[in-house]
Amino acid sequence: MEHGSYQDQSKATFSLTDEDHTLANSLRFTLNQDPRVTFCGYSIPHPSDARVNIRVQTTGDAAREVLKDSCQDLMLMCQHVRSTFDQAVLDFKNQKNLEAVNIK
Repeated sequence: MEHGSYQDQSKATFSLTDEDHTLANSLRFTLNQDPRVTFCGYSIPHPSDARVNIRVQTTGDAAREVLKDSCQDLMLMCQHVRSTFDQAVLDFKNQKNLEAVNIK
């Protein structure tokens, strides 16, 4: 859910349900790498509430689009880490001749 102004779309707060620090901190990191972002932060309203509020303020671009771009960047980073890890496991198995070991 997006909380913001229709007049100024460069500032908005996004409420994500069923999420925690894992996604929120990762998104905060990728958002802060974007030169269009002037401020980004997140909060968890209550520990028993599985919800995260992410505040995004930009230099003029729509906050929704900047958040969407950051989600895509984060997804690409995760895919890169996963493929690098899988390749390292494969190299280790081949190097040590451990084909019999089934690592998933």
